[in-house]
Amino acid sequence: MSQLTHIDSAGNARMVDVTAKNPTVREARAEAFVACSPRILAALTNDDVPKGDALAVARIAGIAAAKRTPELLPLAHPIAVHYCSVDLEITEAGVRISSHVKTADRTGIEMEALTAVSVAALALVDMVKGVDRNVSIDSARITYKAGGRSGVWRA
Repeated sequence: MSQLTHIDSAGNARMVDVTAKNPTVREARAEAFVACSPRILAALTNDDVPKGDALAVARIAGIAAAKRTPELLPLAHPIAVHYCSVDLEITEAGVRISSHVKTADRTGIEMEALTAVSVAALALVDMVKGVDRNVSIDSARITYKAGGRSGVWRA
């Protein structure tokens, strides 16, 4: 087994030193799915959620979260988020959330993309739980990354 990069020789968690790495353009995409009852889907479709525009709140929460990832993940590097989009699509079973995040920095931006969809999903649940508590976050995953030493990866 190869050495884990976030563990030192004594087995302690550590932040990886990326000081010597050259900044490169990097991007990542992630997606999450929030399963919703028909009642919630109707409220979202008809813009009838009592707390307000649930999709807009979730979108903004996701973008804000991407920029705050190092505050939430203790070993994540503080990197500049140069672009972030969060899109929400109502489907027959719930809401599909996707993010696209870009930077020109020394390390990847996958955690920012994943944080964006995760927090957007949490915000959506918070906005619609008063309509019907039958709502759940069913998945969150990285779907694409590009840039850096490892190049392009797709799920």
